Amino acid sequence: MNDDRLVENLAVAGPAAPPRRAALHSLAAAALGAAMPAPAAAQASAPAKAPLKVGFVYVSPLSDAGWTHQHDLGRLELEQTFGARIATRFVEKVAEGADAERVIRDLAAQDHRLIFTTSFGYMEPTLRVARDFPAIAFEHASGYKTATNVATYNARFYEGRYLGGLVAGRATRSNVIGYVAAFPIPEVLQGINAFMLGARAVNPKAQLRVVWTSSWFDPGLERDAAFTLAGQGADVLTHHTDSSAVPQAAEARGLRVVGYHSDMSRAAPKAHLASVTHHWGRYCVQRTQAVLDGTWRSRTTWGGLKDGMVRVGPLAPDLPGDTATLLRAREADLVAGRLHPFTGPIRDNEGRVRLQQGTMGDEDLNRIDWLVEGVVGKIPRS
Repeated sequence: MNDDRLVENLAVAGPAAPPRRAALHSLAAAALGAAMPAPAAAQASAPAKAPLKVGFVYVSPLSDAGWTHQHDLGRLELEQTFGARIATRFVEKVAEGADAERVIRDLAAQDHRLIFTTSFGYMEPTLRVARDFPAIAFEHASGYKTATNVATYNARFYEGRYLGGLVAGRATRSNVIGYVAAFPIPEVLQGINAFMLGARAVNPKAQLRVVWTSSWFDPGLERDAAFTLAGQGADVLTHHTDSSAVPQAAEARGLRVVGYHSDMSRAAPKAHLASVTHHWGRYCVQRTQAVLDGTWRSRTTWGGLKDGMVRVGPLAPDLPGDTATLLRAREADLVAGRLHPFTGPIRDNEGRVRLQQGTMGDEDLNRIDWLVEGVVGKIPRS
């Protein structure tokens, strides 16, 4: 497919013969022809059922950590679960926009019957391709538009972010926490706000400073943003970007960090406090099974800690005081529904009351376009 790096993995399980051996077997059977009993000959010539082809489209390069890495772990879990019943393919580093539509359309034209498009900016391209391939099931990550053959899925990252903020609020000595963010979409704003609410729950003096990169994956820019935040007094960092550059910058500057997407403890062994991690394998398996069974239907899925889509860990052994115990207690409260990060009263960072009482519903969370009290800065509007 032109210059795009395509990797196809056909998982082979059990005693099935490799293609070359199968071909030699067929030649031998033809040579023996008349001597082979009819039932055995018919069985030898029966075509094997073609595997279900499953495609994945990734916005960033595949590496050993980050958003794309976590989705690829889900793809690998598919192969391990279904073996020779499926064949998976991924295309990495696909820009949002016209290039995404070309790649998605190419996978559909090559008879991939299930396609996971794994970035917010793939929403419109996915819908356009889906209209032309009504028999193919599309799963779009983090979007909000569906169609008869387009489902959406996402995780309540804000639950893990609240817990990460609790850790950061306990760990900071300067009371300044730095956040490297990509784009101001609702998912990212939920995370920033929940992180600040978690930090303020244990440290009312904490403030959060945000630097925007306008890119999901740009390690150099992410590193520069981290250094900028360090220059503004931040002694704990976190990020909503796809590389391990921010944890590595924290390690280099002697700061602490709350990782995101993947376990970042290997990238920053001294700096690491905790990581908010994402897990897609169970969901991918369920939806692939539905296609195989002929029961797949479009739906919207928003999982969280309770569903295992979001987890927090590992935790650093030097967390201050009883932070680990408190985190696990609050985690249990979130899972049980006794705690919701967005519970009133909540003010924005311009002093307006955004929620007087009760908890914020999903519809409002998915339209959020403001920053909570304690966050320094404004949302870029371009």
